[in-house]
Amino acid sequence: MSGIRWRLPVLVAVLATTLGLVIAPAQSSPAVSVAAGKVNLGYFVQWGVYQRNYHVKNIQTSGSADKLTHINYAFGNVTNGQCAIGDAYADYDKYYDAASSVDGTSDTWDAGALRGNFNQLRKLKAMHPGLKVLFSFGGWTWSGGFGQAAQNPAAFAESCYNLVEDPRWADVFDGIDVDWEYPNACGLSCDTSGFSAFPTLLSALRSRFGSGNLVTAAITADGSDGGKIDAADYGGAAQYVDWYNVMSYDFFGAFDADGPTAPHSPLTAYEGIPAAGFNSDAAIQKLRGKGIPSSKLLLGIGFYGRGWTGVSQSEPGGSATGPAPGTYEAGIDDYKVLKNSCPSTGTIAGTAYAHCGSNWWSYDTPSTIGGKMDYANQQGLGGAFFWELSGDTSNGELITAMDNGLN
Repeated sequence: MSGIRWRLPVLVAVLATTLGLVIAPAQSSPAVSVAAGKVNLGYFVQWGVYQRNYHVKNIQTSGSADKLTHINYAFGNVTNGQCAIGDAYADYDKYYDAASSVDGTSDTWDAGALRGNFNQLRKLKAMHPGLKVLFSFGGWTWSGGFGQAAQNPAAFAESCYNLVEDPRWADVFDGIDVDWEYPNACGLSCDTSGFSAFPTLLSALRSRFGSGNLVTAAITADGSDGGKIDAADYGGAAQYVDWYNVMSYDFFGAFDADGPTAPHSPLTAYEGIPAAGFNSDAAIQKLRGKGIPSSKLLLGIGFYGRGWTGVSQSEPGGSATGPAPGTYEAGIDDYKVLKNSCPSTGTIAGTAYAHCGSNWWSYDTPSTIGGKMDYANQQGLGGAFFWELSGDTSNGELITAMDNGLN
């Protein structure tokens, strides 16, 4: 990312102070934030501070902070029709000593002092004045509450605003991200809110948060006929968001234990693909066909792979006996692990796959990410995003490929 674009407001502020001028705070509109430059957004997961031992400091030491424009903090919960804190300890209470803190300064136990990830993100933003952080709510596990929230959108929006703008951490967040999996369709549970529930909910959030805050949403990439994109009015809701994070990954995986093996994040269709419409381009074209501007669509990249064991062949399309072993969960593992444990042996549909022993994995590499960023640029997309920061190498190989490709 060009440092000049982000530092210009700081320079203006310094000159204003020197000259004794008073400049009113700029109000951003939904269109402005994307038009200013390509978005390169990464999710930071609150639970990463536990078993994964991934902290805000790692964003800095990996060099990723210099390449990010936005961070989505995942997740806040949605329960009883309201936004709620997901993990109070990780979010704002965990103590960081000087060695583990992003800026080398330890937390304090003073009454009312902010600690945890929120304080670390505050410090990271101070080190990178152009960086924006959004509080993301929902996700696969916590999307069940959106149905109730949709019954009283104004009350939901009010609760979210009060939480995101809580005086203890209001300066940390620049807006809200909604990760509803999935409106009027099935995810972990099935939603029956109706076709218009999604735009109604987003309209309430935009009204409450105003034009000076970002309002975004992570949405399905199911481009099949009559699939999840068709189930909700994503076109109607687009006017209320700065952009959509199109979750163009997890199309295929060992949740189908016997295969066929297939890349979980194909950019395009290919001969033998297990399901029509299950590829990134199909999703982008379907969303554009619903009137959503290309500049409001971000292409999703997974910083992980999905894999099977007991495979019958090296190429995609083979049978399997179940999910391949993973570090934290069967059938899934981080790029930083897979690049060494099962290096890529081929590419298909703009992504990579790997056959090692009896295991078969698919994941994106710096090379395939370069191709996907070319696609994003050719399609005039607003940029790209990824799930999630801890899957990258300690020197940020994948985010570097995204940054290089978007510029």
